[in-house]
Amino acid sequence: MAHPRFLRLAETEVQRVLNHLPQEIRVAAEECLVSYEDISAEDSEILGMFEGLSRLDPLPDSIEDLPRIRLFLDNLRDYVDGDEQDFRKEVRITYLHELGHYLGWDEEQVEAMGL
Repeated sequence: MAHPRFLRLAETEVQRVLNHLPQEIRVAAEECLVSYEDISAEDSEILGMFEGLSRLDPLPDSIEDLPRIRLFLDNLRDYVDGDEQDFRKEVRITYLHELGHYLGWDEEQVEAMGL
């Protein structure tokens, strides 16, 4: 698992982002599970991933369809060469990018938002 310090930094940054979101978006975001994970070397460029159904989809039929954002901490740390300030920034950007997918935005819409 990622270094405990980077896990704490990531959890704190996601909470900071949630605290600054508009109320309506914050409520929606809190419905989406966030997990902090490692990833295998062959997928070393993946920083985050949204899985499950977006808010625009019908209610899930199974637990596999529940929305979740996965943040890959080792990859995020490697991406910024271990710099803690850059790590927090990249966690914020990656979380917001994946949150955009949960809200129903496609890749082009997420990119247009600068994420």
